[in-house]
Amino acid sequence: MLDSAVLVLNQNYEPLNVCNARRAFNLVDRGKAEILEHGLEALRSPTYQFQLPSVIRLIYFIKRPRPQLRLSRRDVLQRDNYTCQYCGMQSRDLTLDHVVPRHHGGKHVWDNLVAACKSCNHRKGNRTPEEARMRMRREPFRPYVPTYYIFRNHLEMREGWRKFVLGWEGQVGAG
Repeated sequence: MLDSAVLVLNQNYEPLNVCNARRAFNLVDRGKAEILEHGLEALRSPTYQFQLPSVIRLIYFIKRPRPQLRLSRRDVLQRDNYTCQYCGMQSRDLTLDHVVPRHHGGKHVWDNLVAACKSCNHRKGNRTPEEARMRMRREPFRPYVPTYYIFRNHLEMREGWRKFVLGWEGQVGAG
């Protein structure tokens, strides 16, 4: 019961992470957080009954970098909509191409990887697009990670969290 999930919000109501009820109780007891919503379960002792928290908010603001999406083949292909960035062919059978080849000092990072069909990747070879006289349809970029993406597994079972996680989404683009 003390292992049940609790949503932790920053002071400005930004969703930070998920912790267990035991950790949430410690944060509230030490005056570092306040309970915004209670869960359905309760912790009972012979003399007291404590309702388990479902959502807590930290009293002090925690500054942290925005979560980043890990670089993976699947996510690069999704970012590029399973479309070759040179010829525009859509397919599930695409390769990854380093825009600046690793041989020329190109890194294995979001800004240097694109989806490419096998024939375009072979035609480009170990050259830059300019050297191969090939134009890219869109420059590669690091995709934005929506708050929903981080908490999506928990949102299916906990509808009460949606107003905190999905409500934050509109404010992220503005900041």
